[in-house]
Amino acid sequence: MKAKVSVVILNWNGKHFLEKFLPTLIENTNIPNTEIVVADNGSTDGSKDTLEGFKSVKKIYLDKNYGFTGGYNRALSKIESEYYVLLNSDIETPKGWLEPMIEFMDATTEVAACAPKLLDYHRKQYFEYAGAAGGFIDLFGYPFCRGRILSEVEKDHGQYDTPMPIFWASGACMMIRSELFHAVGGFDQDFFAHMEEIDLCWRLQNHGYKIFSVPQSYVYHVGGGTLPNNTPFKLYLNYRNNLWMLHKNLSLRALLVVIPIRLVLDWLSALVYLFTGKFSFFKSVLKAHHHYFSKISTLNTKRKSEKRLYSAIRYKGLILVDFFIQHRRKFSKINFY
Repeated sequence: MKAKVSVVILNWNGKHFLEKFLPTLIENTNIPNTEIVVADNGSTDGSKDTLEGFKSVKKIYLDKNYGFTGGYNRALSKIESEYYVLLNSDIETPKGWLEPMIEFMDATTEVAACAPKLLDYHRKQYFEYAGAAGGFIDLFGYPFCRGRILSEVEKDHGQYDTPMPIFWASGACMMIRSELFHAVGGFDQDFFAHMEEIDLCWRLQNHGYKIFSVPQSYVYHVGGGTLPNNTPFKLYLNYRNNLWMLHKNLSLRALLVVIPIRLVLDWLSALVYLFTGKFSFFKSVLKAHHHYFSKISTLNTKRKSEKRLYSAIRYKGLILVDFFIQHRRKFSKINFY
């Protein structure tokens, strides 16, 4: 019988996380018509042997590392269920973590995807960087969250416990209607990893659907478990994919304004890396810009194929100005609406 909910972990060399968190996930996901699937993305650390010890877990073995985007697209094409829950391998799931999201999605039809409250595994009273209580982007495409503005992470006092529309749900833990995931083409595989969930959520909203935060559900995220934080490669992916995402999804009028300014801002940050001796990070920005311009033709083709209703909830302000000049470093201090 087809499951209603498939919790899908895309694993790449995460044997230690599987050993640590998979038993708890199995114990706390004992819900009728719900299955747990682990798709292994060509791991070489013995993950396959570890997975074979979990008899109740379904397995999908991919022949190589296709990245977050290609790995999930391939895995989800083999899974039939009403809802997918994309879950990082470095997440601890407490008892009752999934039920609020299922109940919320069952009660709505206009919501394509939702996310739980993402808390820090190491500091459980704090939000976690990758998603906190729901994500947004500003006028120039800089992402931020309820509970995390740039590098400033808030303590969770229940201040963001109200469900609300958001711009993006973190790929660390996201529940999405399977039909809509496939209808919009899934993840953009050119992204490989990073920003891909923001691009997906933007496209879903351009098709008239909403993304929601459901903080009654919460999980604990280690962070940096699949790709280490603060590496030149991660910086490259973030800069490149952000430009690709903006080029694909902005209106033509906004594109002609936003992209030139964003390129200048990127260069300013690159110069900071250069003058502070972080040469590998400086080269990452240059490489990201090179690969942005080299893909202009492909990006223009993708723009033509995308539907746009411009219903996406974007912050019309500048988060860099809020943070550095006006010292508004909490989501509650931002004049969002």
